[in-house]
Amino acid sequence: MNKENYTTKFIFYVIKFAMAFCICYFGTKAVIGLSAPGNYYSVVIDHYFNYVTWLRASLLYGSSGLLAVFGIKTAVVNEYILQLVNGKGVRIVYSCIGYGVMSFWIAFIFANKGNWLKKLKWITGGLFLIWSINILRISLLLIAVNKHWQMPLGLDHHTWFNIAAYGLIFIMIYFFDKSSNVKGRLRVKA
Repeated sequence: MNKENYTTKFIFYVIKFAMAFCICYFGTKAVIGLSAPGNYYSVVIDHYFNYVTWLRASLLYGSSGLLAVFGIKTAVVNEYILQLVNGKGVRIVYSCIGYGVMSFWIAFIFANKGNWLKKLKWITGGLFLIWSINILRISLLLIAVNKHWQMPLGLDHHTWFNIAAYGLIFIMIYFFDKSSNVKGRLRVKA
């Protein structure tokens, strides 16, 4: 394949990635804006398509469940706050949900080669892993707040989550790429 074909494929890949990322990321911002009471509030979006609130609730209750496994009693105070029983709490705001890293993962898989079933499996698995480390982060943060632990290296928990999430994404990218290459090599040998 010549250099022009590689350049064209690369440009097409970047366009697909950018479009998918923008749809996911800015679409989520639009849902947040349209589901918040105010100027552009939409009852339909808020009641039927507000997946951001569902995602936040899953993080709150998932973190509460994880801590319960270790005998730590928590309470979901409202749709934003998880706290230890008789202790301090943490507030899960929009920036805690992880929709930026989730958008990146979806865009990466969408822009790559593969059939739709394979892409759906990788997107779903990757989103679940990102969601899982976010639950772990929220759980550890709640414990840290109550035990007055300092964040390592002076970085805040959002930065640590981003480091962990993108580290996980790079590992998943490696395995996604490896799975694509193995299947490609098998087809060539057959």
